[in-house]
Amino acid sequence: MIAKLSGKVDFLRDSYAVIDVNGVGYKVFVTVHTFGSIAGRQEVELYTHTYVREDTLSLYGFLDIAELEMFELLISISGIGPKAAMGILAIADPKTISMAVLNEDPSVLTRVSGVGKKIAQRVILELKNKIVDMPAHEKVQLESDSDAFEALVAMGYSVSESRESLKLVSSEIKDVGERVKMALKNLGKK
Repeated sequence: MIAKLSGKVDFLRDSYAVIDVNGVGYKVFVTVHTFGSIAGRQEVELYTHTYVREDTLSLYGFLDIAELEMFELLISISGIGPKAAMGILAIADPKTISMAVLNEDPSVLTRVSGVGKKIAQRVILELKNKIVDMPAHEKVQLESDSDAFEALVAMGYSVSESRESLKLVSSEIKDVGERVKMALKNLGKK
C-alpha cells in the first residue's frame, strides 16, 4: 500500500495530479479542495489511499488526514465507491459531513450526483455509530463550523475559500457569528 507521496507536481488535470517521486510519476486522483491547494505549488506531500479492485488500481490523495479518514469511512459503505466519496468531499469538508450525519440530515449528501436519498440514509446509519463516540467539545466545534461554513457559502464565497478561512479561526471561538466574522477578516487579508 502507498500511504503517502512527497514529490514534485508534474502536472494537473481535471480530477488528478501527476506527482513525480524520484523520477516515477504517480497519477493521484484528488478532491477539489486538494486540487485548489496544490495548484501553483512545485512540491507537495499527499496522504494517499490505494484502491485495488479486480480491474482497477488507483491512488486517491489528500492534503490532510481528516479528508483521508472520511474518504475511507465513506468507501467502506456499500453503494459508495471512490467516485461518490470524492464527490461528497468536493461539496463538504469532513466536519460538515460529520455534522450532517449527527443531525441525520441527508441534504448535504444528496447534492452529489449519483447519491440518492436511499444511499444518503445508509451513509448516515452506518457512520452515525462511528461519529457518535466523538467527545462533546468536538461535536460543538463541528456544529459551529458547519453553520459558519454554510453562512460563508451563502454569502458567495467558494467552498474552498470558506473552508480555508475557517481553518484559520481559533477553535476557542465557539459562537457561529464570531466564527463567521473572523473568517471574513481572514478572507479580507487575501
